[in-house]
Formats: sequence, structure tokens, C-alpha cells
Amino acid sequence: MRIANVETFVVEQRLQRPFFFSQWKYDRRAVCLVRVTADDGTYGWGEGYGPAQVVEAGVHFLAPLILGKDPLHQAALWQKMYRRSLDYARRGILVAAISAIDIALWDLKGKLLGQPVSILLGGRRRDHARVYATGMYFTEGPDLPQRLAAEAAMYVRQGFTAVKMKVGLGIEQDIENVRAVREAIGPDVKLMVDANHAYTLWEALALARALEPLDIGWFEEPVSPEDYEGYAELRRRTGIPIAGGECEYLCAGFRRLFERRCVDIAQPDICAAGGLTEVARIVALARAFETNLTPHCWGTGIAFAAALHLASTLDVLPGRMLAPEPLLEMDRSENPLRDELTVPRFEVRDGLVAVPTAPGLGVDVDIDVLRRFTAQRDD
Repeated sequence: MRIANVETFVVEQRLQRPFFFSQWKYDRRAVCLVRVTADDGTYGWGEGYGPAQVVEAGVHFLAPLILGKDPLHQAALWQKMYRRSLDYARRGILVAAISAIDIALWDLKGKLLGQPVSILLGGRRRDHARVYATGMYFTEGPDLPQRLAAEAAMYVRQGFTAVKMKVGLGIEQDIENVRAVREAIGPDVKLMVDANHAYTLWEALALARALEPLDIGWFEEPVSPEDYEGYAELRRRTGIPIAGGECEYLCAGFRRLFERRCVDIAQPDICAAGGLTEVARIVALARAFETNLTPHCWGTGIAFAAALHLASTLDVLPGRMLAPEPLLEMDRSENPLRDELTVPRFEVRDGLVAVPTAPGLGVDVDIDVLRRFTAQRDD
């Protein structure tokens, strides 16, 4: 069995209602998908996180390294790709390209062996994942707190038992927004906040102290991803758990987070941090540091399926008989690529999503939809 082809598909869709967060505005969603095909015609899908055209260039650079190789040896192929990038791209977009290929190899391997990815990862702890709704981005117009509150209440009606909202507009505005959302969803729904590294340590500390009475599940990316000391100091000074890591790459990057005690919850993105091969190692590293982990996920159904399989294998540390279930991110912002590209669709029931049981990732790309999105991008 040999790898016969590595293809990329960059698709893009303009949004009907642009939104923004603390760093920039989104008026479209775009992604680079990867399909790796074996010489018997079996294929696997992967996805890279980041600027789609740049990820695509990285995949084209790496593809010759794995063509003609045995797809079952995905860990060896991962190392081959990483070694080729070691001198000049140990972090960033080329690692995202490795991630995309690696996810496709896991999907392909599962199909070839007739097993779902979660079994290949060591086996599921549960047949579902408890998901939280990521939304409450910022949009133009008046009455922002009321609009965010209405959106959060909608997710609760849809069955979500946890939600995550954006902060980073300034401390006073953030406090007003979070208070409105907490009032709308009540005390029993878990609420997390995400600043997308908008604040200095002292701003983040002021916001955290103001939000502590509102029972915040975690404060995500409060400071710059390079500010390890700021992370650690904030974690010491607030009772809100600190989360981060979506901007981090590889075991080496997460080792820095763990050694400096920066986070209570690590959030590697499988489509960016090194794929399933490397994120499985990050999971083991997190266990060694008694740090809980929940994957960051902001892509199509390919990304979500990969994260869903991984989440089904996770425990909450330190562990006890009545331990809570780990949470998995489920983006609910406008994204036609997520909603239409893959089949079957994922359904939320009582805050849970079932883990696919079909071989590989358990989802496929609808080629007709892929062609439609590709044609619209070309137009």
C-alpha cells in the first residue's frame, strides 16, 4: 500500500453578516482541505488551520516527502515532514500544513484498517462528547449586551449546557456584556470568556477580578501568547481557571506552558499544533503536568470530527468516581463551509454529540458542495 496522491482544495465563502473579535473582522470564511489517496483508491481528509492559501503552499512543499510511502506509518511520515521543516519552520503555518496531512493520514489509516480514529488513539472513554457553543462575537449596531444575551439564550434552548463568549472590547464593556449573558442563561449553564490575547497582565487581572462573582468556567487567552510570565502571574492571582494554547505549536511549545504553570486548561488546535499524531503526545505531556486539556476547534466538519475523536479519549484530571466530562468546542458562528461541506451532519442532543463509529474520521466531504464553493471562490 502506497500513497498515490496528495491534493489540496481551498474554498472560501463570504459571510452574510460579518463579525469581529478583539483582533480583527471576519467577512468571509476560508479553509484548505487536504485529500491523501492510496494506490487502491482509499482516501482520507485533513484540514489546516490558518490562512488557507498559505497552508496550501505548505502542503505542496511537504507532499513529495510522503508520496510513494506506506500510509499506515503515519508517525514516521510525521517525523519526516517535521525534520524537513526543522531548520526554519518549527512553529506556525508549516506546522499547520503538517497537521492537515497528518489528519488525512489518520482518516486514511482508519479506513484501511476498518477502525474509527478514536479506537486507533487507544479507545474511547465515552461514545459522546459534551460540547460548548462558541459564539457571541461582536457585530455592528446598538444594544450589544442585549444581542449577546439573546444569542446565548438561543444556544441554551438548542440544548447546549455550556457557552463561550468573546471579550476584549475594554474592561467596562466586557463586564457589561458578560453580566448580560450570565443573567440570560442563568446560574446552571457553564460560561467561559475568551479575550484572544487582547490584554496586558494588569488589564486581564482587573477584568478577572470583576468577573469572579459571575462564576466563569475559564478565562481564555487573556494575555499575549508570548507572555508566559503574565499567564503564570494571572493564574496565581485569580480564582478563575486560565485557558490557552490555541496559538501554541508542538510538544515543545506546550512544554513551556506547562513548565511555567501558565494554564489550568490547555487548548491545542489539532489542525495547527501538529495534527492528531502530535496532539496525542501533547495529551500525554499534559497528563504528566496534571493539566487538563480541551481541544480548540474552529473549522469545518473535518476539524470537528478529529477533535471529537480525540475528546472521546480524554479524562478530566485528577480523576474521581463522579468526575465531570471534558468539554469540546463547537463553533456556532456563521460558517457555510462548516455547515455544508461534510456529511453526515453533527447533532447536539442534551449538550452531547455522538462520536462517529465509521472507519477513519467517520465523515466525508460532499464533492458537489466542494465544487460549488470552489466555483464561487473562482468567481
